[in-house]
Amino acid sequence: MDKKKIVYIGMAADLIHQGHINIIHKGEKYGEVIVGVLTDEAIASYKRKPIIPFNQRMFLLKNLKGVKKVIPQKTLDYEENLLRIKPDVVIHGNDWKVGAQKEQRKKVIKLLKKWDGKLIEPKYTKGISSTEIIKIIQKRIINSDEYEFVQSIKKQSKNKKIVYAYYCLDIIHKGHIKAMK
Repeated sequence: MDKKKIVYIGMAADLIHQGHINIIHKGEKYGEVIVGVLTDEAIASYKRKPIIPFNQRMFLLKNLKGVKKVIPQKTLDYEENLLRIKPDVVIHGNDWKVGAQKEQRKKVIKLLKKWDGKLIEPKYTKGISSTEIIKIIQKRIINSDEYEFVQSIKKQSKNKKIVYAYYCLDIIHKGHIKAMK
């Protein structure tokens, strides 16, 4: 009986989107998918602090169809996880050929050669990334009526006391604005 191949996919998965699903489905075609979920510290080391905490991202990915197992990836460096599981295949979007992860890509290729592993780099899903989703949300908030409402309150209250309500919000919406009125 043939042993199922092991496929490793490292990802931040801060805001899960179509690109993540695409790469997991691609991985399923080659074997059992193990996802290395970047820790909060690993993500912050190359872009920004994640919106969704590590333990929640682990839970979400563990429950996605096509994912056999999730493990932490403590740094951008794949070495620790690759040496531990020695996957037959590593899958990563072709976006890491340039930018912050370029050196990691070279290191992954070198490591995979040690056990005849293979790197597969599907075309990056254009126009979809957690960073782009965040930019869209920010733009919509800034251009929204709620933003204009807050600006008009500031102008009206030059000589008046302003009461601040402290909220911990990931995404602000009309309900939050109404509560603050």
